[in-house]
Amino acid sequence: MNGLNNILTGNRYPGRGVLWCRTGDGDTLGAYFLTGRSPASQARTLHRTADGTLIVAPSEPGEHDHLRHYVAARQSGRWLVYGNGEQVAAVAGRLDSGEVPALALDGLDYEPDPPIFTPRLTVVADSGPGGRAWFGAARHSGGERTATNRLTLEVGGLEPGEGVLMTTYRSDSDGIRTGDPFAEVRVAAGDRDGLLEELWTALPPELRIAAAVFSPGALAKADIRQAAARS
Repeated sequence: MNGLNNILTGNRYPGRGVLWCRTGDGDTLGAYFLTGRSPASQARTLHRTADGTLIVAPSEPGEHDHLRHYVAARQSGRWLVYGNGEQVAAVAGRLDSGEVPALALDGLDYEPDPPIFTPRLTVVADSGPGGRAWFGAARHSGGERTATNRLTLEVGGLEPGEGVLMTTYRSDSDGIRTGDPFAEVRVAAGDRDGLLEELWTALPPELRIAAAVFSPGALAKADIRQAAARS
């Protein structure tokens, strides 16, 4: 099991990412981060609404872009839902209608942004005892097939220091490609403050936009860190 810091520092452009883990003190936490390369991607902020929902929005007033601006995390009854696009609100709505997590994550598609076709990553976490979470990934085929590959992964029984990470991209000397389906990671942080610090410092400084750490059932108390405004 590789360390969270090692995996992220070894990825020149992770894009957006979702993490579910237990810190050293035994706390079970979710995390979401976003990085960006273009000025339009970097001109975004992660903020909390009055009901505790986390929104990715333009840092300056402007036209809504459904691929860059979306609900990033929402508490839906017993379920905490977070991810990298407008599918978060759709999944939360399905859960509100009584669907179980695996079905609520079904039928999603990757983003229509050729040539990379960004995966849509979503986590549904149970706010009850047990610390279970379901990861959903809607991915483009590695070949020419256009049909969506859909992965659903149920995670439970994490020990302190263990976690699961998904990122949209994997970037190295060969360029940018779709990220690995998922990675089991070792988290060094002893508590939630340490987790936000560990996550933030592992992201490429010139690409960082925002990151948040939150507890299931307590999204309104999420800890958020933002990059300084770029001139």
